[in-house]
Order: sequence, then structure tokens, then C-alpha cells
Amino acid sequence: MKISVIGTGKTGGAIAEMLGKRAVTFNSSNKPSAKEVAKTDVAIIFVPGNAASEIIDIMLEAGTPAIWGTTGYKWPVDLPDKVKAIQSKWVIGSNFSLGMNVVRKALSVLGEGSDMLDSPKFHIHETHHTDKKDAPSGTALSWQKWLNKDAKISSSRVGDVKGIHELHIKTKYESIYLKHEAHDRKLFAEGAIWAAEKLIGDQQIVPGVYQFSELFDKAFLNQ
Repeated sequence: MKISVIGTGKTGGAIAEMLGKRAVTFNSSNKPSAKEVAKTDVAIIFVPGNAASEIIDIMLEAGTPAIWGTTGYKWPVDLPDKVKAIQSKWVIGSNFSLGMNVVRKALSVLGEGSDMLDSPKFHIHETHHTDKKDAPSGTALSWQKWLNKDAKISSSRVGDVKGIHELHIKTKYESIYLKHEAHDRKLFAEGAIWAAEKLIGDQQIVPGVYQFSELFDKAFLNQ
């Protein structure tokens, strides 16, 4: 199986490294074309939002299944229709950590279960590297959404921390903690490769555009 890797920044570079000889890399120095991408089985794309429109056109022409890790981009409303029209399959995600999706399931259970507790208070704290300017992180906001509770969110910026997210549920007599820590950015590469293999290996996935969480949930139910 050959995989186009479009964008060779931190995550894209890690993907190419993990794929080895299976990777066909494209970047600003070696720009992708529909003809070349179509020679591969699937594409994994990690490009900035301002480059997405051009790559979308290339991918629609190529017809190759695609995994997208682009963030900060407003996806066209008619994109699902265009992808279905060429009988292709695309997956879009903002966080490709498989472990984070396990956490998503756990947060849902904790949120529902906390209704049985007496006046619980919820606090989410996230820590990232000093170069990360936005706070709170998008993942922390997702945690609050998955928990489905009014949670206080706080942030810290320390050294080269890849990402730590913690939940504390506190009542008068007990505390519950949930923590996720990213040790290496390769975890996102691992998840993107898993998604690519799942997308082309599962014949039950019909043409269309999916969120990474949908792909994970399908595998989770079928395990």
C-alpha cells in the first residue's frame, strides 16, 4: 500500500518517518498533482488552513481517499456532496490521538454518572508548550463538551509540554480524576495512519466525509 503524505511539517514528517517506504511525500518543494496522488491508495494531509482549498481541488480530481488533519479552516458546505459524487471517502480530524478518543468515551460516562453525586464541581486544566498562544486549548473545550457539564477551565504554558489535560470532579467527601498526557507528537501520526488503513480496509464505509471520531466509534462498536 502506497500512501501520499501531503505536508511534511511536525506531524506530516512523523507520518512519513513511520510509514517508511510506503510514503510518497509532497510539500511546497515537491507539490502534489492529481496525477501523482492518484497513483497511491490513500492520502494523509496535514497542511495549513490557507493551503487547504488548493489541495481539496487536487484531491477531488485525483479521487483518492483522504485523511485530513488541517485545522483552522472553514470546510465548504457542499464538500460532502462533492466527495460522494466522485465515490471517494474522506476523514477530517482535529486530534488524531486514539487515546484521546478513549478519553472522550470516559468523559461521557463521567458526565452522566456525576448526576448521582451530591453537588459535584468540575475543573479542567490543560498544560501546553510556551509557543502555544491560544488558551484554553481546543481539546480542553472538547473535554467540556464531551463531559456535558459546566466546568471551570484553566491553562498553563510550560517548556515543551506536548499536551496534558486533567479533569477533577470534587464533592464534599471525594474526588475523581482523569488525566491524559501526550508524550510524543507521533501519537497523532499513529492515529492518522490507523485512520488511513481503516478507511480503505473497511468495505462497509460508504463514500462521504466523516469525522475521525465517527471512524473510531465504528471500530469501537465492532471490536
